[in-house]
Amino acid sequence: MDRKNTMWIADNWKDYEVLDTSNGEKLERWGDYILVRPDPQVIWNTPHDHAGWSHKNGHYHRSAKGGGEWEFFDLPQEWSIHYHKLTFHLKPFSFKHTGLFPEQAVNWDWFSQIIREAQRPVKVLNLFAYTGGATVSAAAAGASVTHVDASKGMVTWAKENAVSSGLGDAPIRWLVDDCVKFVEREIRRGNKYDGIIMDPPSYGRGPKGEIWKIEESIFPFIELCSKLLSDDALFLLINSYTTGLQPAVLSYMLNTVITKRFGGHVEAEEIGLPVTKSGLILPCGASGRWTKQ
Repeated sequence: MDRKNTMWIADNWKDYEVLDTSNGEKLERWGDYILVRPDPQVIWNTPHDHAGWSHKNGHYHRSAKGGGEWEFFDLPQEWSIHYHKLTFHLKPFSFKHTGLFPEQAVNWDWFSQIIREAQRPVKVLNLFAYTGGATVSAAAAGASVTHVDASKGMVTWAKENAVSSGLGDAPIRWLVDDCVKFVEREIRRGNKYDGIIMDPPSYGRGPKGEIWKIEESIFPFIELCSKLLSDDALFLLINSYTTGLQPAVLSYMLNTVITKRFGGHVEAEEIGLPVTKSGLILPCGASGRWTKQ
């Protein structure tokens, strides 16, 4: 069976590509710069004969003790790449990150089309919103967006991405807040949303030391979020990088909570990025999608 037919592939990038993968690492082009970063999915060892392996601008080395550190070769502290009309600032920082998850573009395209085709005002809530890839995509499609992340630095970064993308004056509400606490308050306020996006971490701590473990926390959180969907809601998207949250698990939860209450339709698949050298697909987690239609 060809996995291309059963995965959602982020294959509309021009400024980003996975050039090659081998021995626990991926070789990526981010605009004009080449990075090597660890990837736990890459359990195969293939020859490093792509020229990029020896012409890299940055390499994140994992430590046996956990974590790791960047080694740079002629790389600016910050640069930008584009996706359609959007602009994203990149800067390598702790734990191998650059400030963007390119595989999420396949989801950005999906909900952007839903927002555009609604031909009515659409309110979107983006939870665990990071540097705002989904926020600016939804805003560019015409939605008013509430962006919530517990990290002030990430919210600032997301604002910069909005300004760079020509969305500085778009109807985006920027909030530094604990996502669970925020959702609970929104329920009490009676606020509703036509679309909800969530990209929860595998592990985290709340403002009073509450432990978030995705396997234990995600189902009650979906139940909470269901109370924020409007009567004519359009979509809900959940992303997972946690191995235990396979597509079938996401599908089961969304069908149990959302479809049971609102009707509609659920799909869940692995998401992935094309690998230029092999022509194969690098898996990058899973997404579950609920739509009213």
